[in-house]
Amino acid sequence: MKFIRLSILTLLAVVYSSQSYSQSIEFNNPIAEKRADPWVYKTNSGEYYLIATVPEYDRIVLRKANSINGLKEAKEKEIWHKHTTGVMANHIWAPELHRIDGKWYIYFAAGEAENKWNIRIWVLSNPSADPMQGKWTEEGQIKTKIDSFSLDATTFVHNGKRYLIWAQNVRGGKHGTALVLSEMKNPTTLTGPEIVITEPEFGWEREKYNVNEGPAVIQKNGKIFVSYSASATNHNYCMGLLWINENADLLNVANWNKSPAPVFYTNPDLKRYGPGHNSFTTSEDGKTTIMIYHARDYKEIQGDELSDVNRATRARVVEWTESGFPDFMQNKKD
Repeated sequence: MKFIRLSILTLLAVVYSSQSYSQSIEFNNPIAEKRADPWVYKTNSGEYYLIATVPEYDRIVLRKANSINGLKEAKEKEIWHKHTTGVMANHIWAPELHRIDGKWYIYFAAGEAENKWNIRIWVLSNPSADPMQGKWTEEGQIKTKIDSFSLDATTFVHNGKRYLIWAQNVRGGKHGTALVLSEMKNPTTLTGPEIVITEPEFGWEREKYNVNEGPAVIQKNGKIFVSYSASATNHNYCMGLLWINENADLLNVANWNKSPAPVFYTNPDLKRYGPGHNSFTTSEDGKTTIMIYHARDYKEIQGDELSDVNRATRARVVEWTESGFPDFMQNKKD
């Protein structure tokens, strides 16, 4: 697989060269305790919805507020619960909320009651104006060409076409997960082809497990950026970055670029461990890019990292460099 890589000097410019910081925006972090894989959706009328993984891995919950800080105290509502047998009965992970053609959709990952690791991507829909109300209907599974471990689906529109990016084990065995991209026929159906836009190749993507997952898309400055998370969900968890020119063919893997170094990762001085699985939104005035992500405030984990409940949802400003790249401000507090 061919990727065009940043030079070291360009990479340093991408990560560190932001000229100003939006210090006037402050967040009451964490926005939500014990909520991992957070996704925030902002409506055109300025309402924020937060959806995330709960540590019991058994349900999907949603909260609503008129500000990002307001999500902290917002009343949470369970909108769907796992099955007791069969599919969608275990490991309910990483839900994302999207508004598509006047209807709400939730993409989420779920395993089976009999095999919790037989994880696939599933969809719920709701025609209500407010996703906190109305009835959620199970739309079924997103069928991929390779029937294998799949999760963390996100969708976006570019040049009138809808796409899906998700994480999947495409090579079998212990090869872990890559990120796959496909065009969509409708909100629940892929049209193909399905192309791998990144897979774990660097050491920071292969700590304990070979992982590329949790894609999030942001379109700005003539480019489509995809952040993603890598390695095990302990202190090694971190974020990488892909990008492509907005005029390029998204389904030609040669057009995608990949940073050879992580862009956001553990910083012990700030007690920020294993940051990742982010989403993007904007400030209330719509002028500032805000990243929503999870992290722990300690390094040592007792037992398996998936059993540790203390991944918390946090918010922070993302600045933009003079060259038009996101600056995640690795050495700055939230």
